[in-house]
Formats: sequence, structure tokens, C-alpha cells
Amino acid sequence: MVQDMRHDSEAGRRKGSVDRQWVFVATILVALALVLGFGVALTSDLGVVQPGSRAPNFTAVDVATGDTASLTDYAGSVVLLNIWATWCKPCEEEMPSIQRLYERLGSSGLRVVAVSIDKESPAKVLAWVRQRNLTFDVLQDRVGRIERLYQTTGVPETFIIDRDGLIVKRVIGARKWDVPAETAGIKRLLASKPIADIKSGS
Repeated sequence: MVQDMRHDSEAGRRKGSVDRQWVFVATILVALALVLGFGVALTSDLGVVQPGSRAPNFTAVDVATGDTASLTDYAGSVVLLNIWATWCKPCEEEMPSIQRLYERLGSSGLRVVAVSIDKESPAKVLAWVRQRNLTFDVLQDRVGRIERLYQTTGVPETFIIDRDGLIVKRVIGARKWDVPAETAGIKRLLASKPIADIKSGS
């Protein structure tokens, strides 16, 4: 009788331990589900930034003037948006080709917007830009919000945006932007009208 009671007591303890383990596992699974659900909701709110999607608006500081600029300032233009940093060697290597592209097509309406994610002062970024004789618009986002908005994986990353504000191309990593294949694609975008103008017949 005593042995049976001991056996029942031991079995009860084991069952209680197993029950607590399952409660712990269930709690972890619920927490993971909540985190994943929040992540999915957040992603769906932002949308996936890819060719065909609308380019998210952003604000940043113009390092030359100190004024606040945003993507809406370039509405109706073909935009090459380059996200970069002064400490990024591939960024530095591709900048001359972006400058040559701008010199070639800027008069046709191409707007180049290079947004630095440097934490340094705008004056230091401006000095870096002037040393390399870059003449396109250079902005700075010191808090890195543009990285979250555009879901970047590093620097440099470049987005080609058409006159309707849609992303046409996303390039991860450095690229030669003044080669014929790239200039031809941008020339086609420059030759097109915004959809609103087409619909209005202008």
C-alpha cells in the first residue's frame, strides 16, 4: 500500500514536470507567433520595395545647403537614387561613373540623388563630395531611416525611379553606370511621359 502511494506520488511529480514543460513550450510558441505576426503586419504596411512598387518617400538633409529635401521634390523626374557612405570603398569606386552619367544625361532631365548614411557631420560628407568633384545632389540621413524604408541590405544600393514614382530597377552593390546598357535604359525612361500626362493628352 505504501509502495503504491509512493509510486503514485512519483508519477504525479513526473506528470507535473511534463505539464510544466508543455506549458513552457506553448508559451514560447505563442510568443514566436506574436513576433512573426507583428513582422508580417509591419512588412505588409511598408510593402516590399522592388521593381514595380512605388518608391517610398523620404526626407534627408542637403549637405550643400542644410535644407531638408525629400523624394517628392523630384516628382515627375527620372531619378537615380543611390544609397551610400563615405567609408564604403565600392561606393567610392562607382561614384565617378555616376558623375559621368549625370554629366551626360542631366541636361535631358535625369536627377541623381545620392543619400549618405554617414553618422559624421554634413560638413565632412560635403568635403568628401567636393574632393571628388561630384555635382549631383547629395543628401544625408544620419539616423538611417532611408535604409529601413528601402529595405537595403548594405551599401551601395541604387534604385532607378521613373517619372511616375515607380521603381524600375534595383541594384545591390556597385555598378558602372555610364556603360551603354545602363545609359540606354535611362534614356528610354527620359523619353517617356508620366502616365498622368498621357491620360490628360498633354
